[in-house]
Amino acid sequence: MAGRSPASDPDTLALLSPEEMSRADAFAVASGRGTDVLMAAAGEAVAAAIVARWSPRKTLVACGPGNNGGDGFVVARSLREAGWPVRAALAGERASLKGAAAHHAARWTGAIAALSPTEIGDAELAVDAIFGAGLARPVTGAAAEMLTAVAARGIPVVAIDVPSGVDGATGAVRGVAAAADLTVTFFRKKPGHLLLPGRRLCGATVVADIGIPAAALDEIAPATHENGPVLWLDRYPWPKLEDHKYRRGHALVAGGEHMTGAARLAARAAGRMGAGLVTLAAPHAVWPVYAGALTSVIVRGIGGIEDFRALLDDVRRNVILLGPGGGTTLALRETVLAALATRRAVVLDADALTVFSDAPAALLGAIAGPTVLTPHEGEFARIFSLTGDKLARARAAAAASRAVVVLKGPDTVIAAPDGRAIVNANAPADLASGGTGDVLAGMITGLLAQGMDAFAAAAAAVWLHGEAGQAVGPGLVAEDLLAVLPGVLRGLKGLAAESGLLATVTDRLYRESP
Repeated sequence: MAGRSPASDPDTLALLSPEEMSRADAFAVASGRGTDVLMAAAGEAVAAAIVARWSPRKTLVACGPGNNGGDGFVVARSLREAGWPVRAALAGERASLKGAAAHHAARWTGAIAALSPTEIGDAELAVDAIFGAGLARPVTGAAAEMLTAVAARGIPVVAIDVPSGVDGATGAVRGVAAAADLTVTFFRKKPGHLLLPGRRLCGATVVADIGIPAAALDEIAPATHENGPVLWLDRYPWPKLEDHKYRRGHALVAGGEHMTGAARLAARAAGRMGAGLVTLAAPHAVWPVYAGALTSVIVRGIGGIEDFRALLDDVRRNVILLGPGGGTTLALRETVLAALATRRAVVLDADALTVFSDAPAALLGAIAGPTVLTPHEGEFARIFSLTGDKLARARAAAAASRAVVVLKGPDTVIAAPDGRAIVNANAPADLASGGTGDVLAGMITGLLAQGMDAFAAAAAAVWLHGEAGQAVGPGLVAEDLLAVLPGVLRGLKGLAAESGLLATVTDRLYRESP
């Protein structure tokens, strides 16, 4: 990984499962950094983050029986050395501590009380050092009582690694967890920091460098990342000086007869993202509605599946979007199968998925070319009989369908058939509004039209969709996303230029000269 900068290194956004984090720790130890040294660095990083955010105050450090508790004893000692009034409480017996945790507990010279809600007393801040990201069982007993009492008191909480009770791999709560105002984790985030409900419980999340070599990631080869431009910016299809509209791709969007706004939003979004041409196929009965509302989009009237197949005969229409406002009809099912049979890029959203709820195998068996499925949880359940956490379900669905799956929500997961997965974390709550999913489907379509691969196109569109949502903020309606997208794209282009991923026109012409 030598020579990579944080701005161009996808591994900066790697998400490590608890098992992968254990491997990173082991790599550091094998490289000569002792466990006690790593623990000291972790605890000192937490203490530094606390001091940076709060003035000295009465603090209770609640320690668990493992390494997370050892980190807590380092925090207690560091804060006391900084002049803070600190008390420590331990789940279990001090004599049961082992290794580095026992070492750092021995360096704490204050009293160690038994973990109990009564120990909260007049504390004005609590440090949750009970359990880490690898917790494999529900929190019960004294630990559960303590977390419940801390939450009830309403004082600021700082969690080490993850809030105790949060599964670092899935974000699920095992038993009980107290929401943190600040979570300090180490080396890289875990999926549970981004997946709900874990993300909601973590508060602000800080990733601290504790001396684990970055080369550990070369050995781990993480397959899960947090979404961000560094993952796909080098493949973003910026217009070239010599381009014309036919080189920018031609998107075909199918419109429905009743909910006409959905397909209109999607078609306009595809154009906003740079598709050179967009054609909307509209039923003859509502052709005037579409044609009267769209100016930069070609509107073609169709009378049924044969008319749609005629549109598919033009191979320049290189990506097809079906579903927004399509209606759950037999006609839509036939249209989806016809589109998939072309083996061109296809995006299936909303009704294009729901219409196969009684025959999911027919849909999955027809996928042959680059395909992106964009279900929300309800639509996902209609097609895939899968259980488990969101990350695992999205991965399994992608493998089963041989398609990129965008499992939408505030913690959208983008999964590829080969096992890669990306978790998105920039979407504001304001996006929970009708039509925003149609815009997202159109954005993915626009990037596919320009030749971006399906996984990268989905990830880029989801991230840009979140950025657009943030740019609009409260009061957002779907049309607002289309209005702010040019500004969001300008910002992305500036980032590409700063990162050296956007060649100047002069550079490009020079390289292409004979």
